[in-house]
Amino acid sequence: MNEHPIARDPFQEIGTELLLSPAELKERLRGIRALLFDWDGVFNDGWKDLEGGSPFSEVGSMGVNMLRFGLWLQNGEQIPYSAIITGQHNAHAERFAQREKMHGLYMGFIDKRVAFEAFLAKHGLKVEEVVFFFDDAIDLAVADRCGVRVLMRGQAGEFFVKHAVARGCVDLITALSGGQNGLREGTDALLTLMGRFGEAIDHRAAYSDAYQRYLAQRQAVSTEIQRAGR
Repeated sequence: MNEHPIARDPFQEIGTELLLSPAELKERLRGIRALLFDWDGVFNDGWKDLEGGSPFSEVGSMGVNMLRFGLWLQNGEQIPYSAIITGQHNAHAERFAQREKMHGLYMGFIDKRVAFEAFLAKHGLKVEEVVFFFDDAIDLAVADRCGVRVLMRGQAGEFFVKHAVARGCVDLITALSGGQNGLREGTDALLTLMGRFGEAIDHRAAYSDAYQRYLAQRQAVSTEIQRAGR
């Protein structure tokens, strides 16, 4: 029996594309203090119900939680700041942000730079300290500036992917779309690059003392909701 199986490359097997070397991405991730998410096309494929809402997956929700926990472990038990910026008003996004105790939800911001600046100022963040998950044209002005940029491959198609790469505002591209749980792919990829994937998952599985300390901090977060255009 082979006691030393050949190491697997999860990025290559899954189809996740890294635009930087794993070492460079790991170095950038060491300085991350905040997570920022678009909603439509990231937590879902962007389809709307009759009220204009679009839902989320519990698979993606767990991924976001594990990434926050991994950063908490990395950053000396300091919970990372987190927020959603969306151009629409969405009850599903509001429910998610409040349930998951995110620091902010910015809805109705057609120019996302306004919400981004408010988020940075609120928490005293530098642009290079932010990871941004995004999928389409409305997000590019924010993606241009963030420290780590995760592009969800999906509804916008390969023309947009190629343009975003040429623009220089992408560091990682998921193989799956938001509706195919590409968000979980992206969060797991970052945790893996950080060297924290197994540690975070095992702490959660055991409901360890460390995870309970993190959860207590997370649950104490008050979600600030800002609405533009109303």
